[in-house]
Amino acid sequence: MLIRLLITALIILFFTLWAARAQKATKAGQIVPSKFQLIGEIALNFVRKSIAHEQLGEKDGDRFLPLLTTIFFIVVGMNFTGIIPLLNIAGTSVIGLPLVLALVAYFTFIYAGVKKHGGHFFTSALFPAGVPPVFYILVTPIEFLSTFILRPVTLALRLMMNMIAGHLLLVLCFSATSFFLFENQSLVALFGAGTFAFGFVFTLFEILVAFLQAYVFTLLTTVYIQLALADEH
Repeated sequence: MLIRLLITALIILFFTLWAARAQKATKAGQIVPSKFQLIGEIALNFVRKSIAHEQLGEKDGDRFLPLLTTIFFIVVGMNFTGIIPLLNIAGTSVIGLPLVLALVAYFTFIYAGVKKHGGHFFTSALFPAGVPPVFYILVTPIEFLSTFILRPVTLALRLMMNMIAGHLLLVLCFSATSFFLFENQSLVALFGAGTFAFGFVFTLFEILVAFLQAYVFTLLTTVYIQLALADEH
C-alpha cells in the first residue's frame, strides 16, 4: 500500500508540474518545448493517438481519454517499482489493484454500451444477430461467460501473474548471486557472475514487460469499450 500511495503521489506531482510548465510556456509564447514538457507530451500522445483514437476514433477517444490515460500511467508506475532497489515489488503484483482496475474497465464498457444502446446492449451481447434461435441455448451461456465474467477476471489475472512471475525470476537470480559470491568459498562462486548476468538481463526484460502490460491492459479496456459502442451488424 505504501508503494501504491507513493507512485500515485509521484504521478500526480509529475503531471501537475508538467501542466503548470506547459501553461507557463504557452503564455510566454515558447515554441520549442523543454525536455520535461516533451516527455509529458510524448507519453500523453502515445495513449491518445496509438490507443484511444486508433480504436475509438477522435470523438469517443477523447471522451474516454482521461480514464485510459489514468489506467496506463497507474499500471506503468506500479509495474516499474518491481525493479527499483529498496522497493523491489510491483504494486500490481498483489490482486487488489489489478482487480480494482479490471472492475473499472468492466463497468466502463457496460456503461458505454448501455448509454448508447440502452437495454438492447445486453440482448445483442447475449443473443447475437444471425444465430438461429435454436442455438441460443449454447451461444447465450458462452457469450455471458466470455463478455461479463471472463473479461474482468482475465484482465486482473494477466496483469498480476506477469508481475509475480517477473518478481520471482529476479528473486531467484539475485538470491543465487548472493549465495554463490558471498556464502560459498569454492570455485562454484564463479557461477555468481552468470546468475548476476541473468538477473541483469531479466531486469531489462522487466522494464519492457512493465510498459507492455500497461499497454495491453489499456488497449484491451479500449477494445471492450469499442465493442460496446459498435453498432450491431
